[in-house]
Order: sequence, then structure tokens, then C-alpha cells
Amino acid sequence: MPSAFSSILHDHRIRIPVLTLIALAFTYASTLPYQSIIGISELGMSDGNYSLLIFGSAIINVTTSLTLGIWSDRLGDRRPLVLCLSVAGMLGFGMIYAFHTPAVFILCVLFLIPMSNSTYSILFASVRVATNAMDRGGAASIVSAVRALYSGSWALAPGLIGLYLVDSQSMTPAFGIAGLASFTCFCLYFFFAEKTLKHEGLPSSQSGFFSSLCRILSPYVLIRIGSISLLLGLHRLSGVLYPLIITHAAGGSAVDVGFVAGLVAFLEMPFMMMWGMLQRRFRSVHILAAGTLTYCIYLALLGVASATWHIYALVLVNACGASALLSVPITYLQDLIADRPGLGSSLISVTSFVSSGVSALIFAVGTTITDYSGTAVLGAVTGLCAIGMLLFLESSKRQVRQLA
Repeated sequence: MPSAFSSILHDHRIRIPVLTLIALAFTYASTLPYQSIIGISELGMSDGNYSLLIFGSAIINVTTSLTLGIWSDRLGDRRPLVLCLSVAGMLGFGMIYAFHTPAVFILCVLFLIPMSNSTYSILFASVRVATNAMDRGGAASIVSAVRALYSGSWALAPGLIGLYLVDSQSMTPAFGIAGLASFTCFCLYFFFAEKTLKHEGLPSSQSGFFSSLCRILSPYVLIRIGSISLLLGLHRLSGVLYPLIITHAAGGSAVDVGFVAGLVAFLEMPFMMMWGMLQRRFRSVHILAAGTLTYCIYLALLGVASATWHIYALVLVNACGASALLSVPITYLQDLIADRPGLGSSLISVTSFVSSGVSALIFAVGTTITDYSGTAVLGAVTGLCAIGMLLFLESSKRQVRQLA
């Protein structure tokens, strides 16, 4: 992995997007834990209205990511897009901080913040362009290293923000910090990113908006998006289940929930680097299968946990599996449309959206027929089925490649 970090440090085309991603992580991590508190507890939104707001926000994020991903491939130069999206973040987070009203909160969460969140896929598209000339294993290891740095920033931010807000009567200062992080993203690209990038010169037959959407809707790509969404849904399902299992079946407290979350977040970073090293020798789909199998084992054991120490004993297994689910799919999804870095990277947002629905469905079915622990076991079984489906699809890759 040192070679991956060396490439990041010495290649200006990679270094600036990575630094921007690290700053971008602070916008997410400093606001996401407090957004529902502000909307529901401080501004008086109902649970139902807040749920609709979050659903609408997710749709805007997916639409923006897809549109800008296609547009970025046509432009070739992604610098103006990052600058505009950073301005959206500065306005979205800053207005919530400055104007503590329901109307401003809804406007920003529904439109401006989802636009800012689209920066994530655009930055990974920039990294993909810079690594396209490298061998497949080396490029995959760089992506894993980039995702690990992003996770490290994400893990650090909530603790720092929490210490800063420990005596605060309102959580809105977190949005002021996120606005400053967006300003940092803007400055990094304005002052240090290359003003013009080499145009990729896509044929006109491939550069249209609807022709690009057809690439996503092709059976070859669509069924793989579904498979990856099933796998990513396991991670989102665990995020809902483990706090409930800790405080119910395991007899723990909210303190244990936070402590476990922090431990897992910090341990994910070295595990991501480990998976990145393995990608130099093995195919992404096999690494993803191994990581998902590890996560299925974690979910199955989580389902039988009956004491707090059981949860802590699973931290390493949890972090090992989760790190694969969070990092390896990026390369896999980009490879599905390898000649279109922006479009391929926008699939990250698509699978994130679909995986939220998958986790909600598993949770609804599981809690209907069993308890929280049983739902965790159901998630593990679902994950095993998803692994089998993905490996089957990739085993016949040569036969279906013509359909892409």
C-alpha cells in the first residue's frame, strides 16, 4: 500500500481531489448526526414530514449525481462542477447556521445539500481519470487508499464536533463548520486544481444524455447495480439494528452505541488498506465476496448476541467486513462503465439510494416476522444470496459482455 499513498502524494491530479474529499467528509460527518435533531426537536417538524424530506433529498442527490456525471464526461474538465457544488454546500450549510427557520432548513436539506453531496462522485470520477492509465490492481489499491482517508476524516469529525458542541444549546453550529469545510473544498479546487483537463473526446453517439442513461439501464449494468445494492443494504441495515440490539437484547446503553460506532469507524481505515493491497492480486468481485461473507458472519453473530461484551467482541469482524463494502464497490461500479468515469462514478449514488430501500425492506420484513436479532440473521442470509448471485453473474461475464 505505500505505493498507493506515494501515488496520491506525488500525482497532482490525484492529490487535489483526495484533499478535497477529506474536507468534504467534514461536511457530512459534522452535520448528519445532528440533522434530525435540528429538524424535529429544534424546528418542530413531524416524524412523517422529516421522512418525506429525507426521501426527497435522496432523490435530488441521485438525479444530480447522474446528470452531473454525464455532463462531466462531456466537458472533460470537472473543476467548474466542483466549484459550483462547493458553493451549493457553502450556501446550504451556511444558511441553516445563519437562519434558524423551518423554511430555510427544508430548502437547504432538499436542494442545496444534496447538490453538495454530489461532489463525492465527481471527485472519485477525477481520481478514476487520473488512474486510468495504471494497471487495474494499482488503480484499485489507490481507490481503496482514497476511501480509507475519507473514512479517517469521517471518523475524526464527529468526536471533534461533539467536543465543540458539548455545552451548546443548539446543534446548528455544526452546520457553520460544514459551511467552512465546503469553503475549503472551493479554495482547494480554485487555487490548486488544474484549470483545464484533457478532453476525453467521446464520440457524439455516446455523449448524449439519454444514450448515457441507456448504458445504465442495460441488463448487464442494471442487474449488477441491484446485486451491489443488496450488499450495501447490509451495511445500512446494521446501522439501524446494532443500536437496537445493544440497548435491548444485549442490555447496553447509548454510550455503548457511540463507543462501538467510533471503534468501528477507526478500524475501517486499516482494513480498507488491506483490501486495497489484495486487489492488486485478486479480482474486485472476489475481494467483495470475501468482505461480504465476513460481514454476513458478523450479522449472524450479532443476531445471537445477548451481552454487551459480545458486541465489543464483534468490532474487528464488523470493521473488516464493513470496510470491504464501503471501498471495493467503488472500483467495481466504475469498471461497469469504464470508458465513462463520470457516469460510472455516479453509480455510487444510485446504489446508495437503492440500498437504503433494500435495508428498509429487510428491516420491515424481519421485524414483522421476528425480533431485531432475528432480522440481523435474515440480513446475513440475504447477503449470502447476494454473494451467490454476484459470483454467478461474473462467472458468465464473457458471455454477457456484448450486452453492455
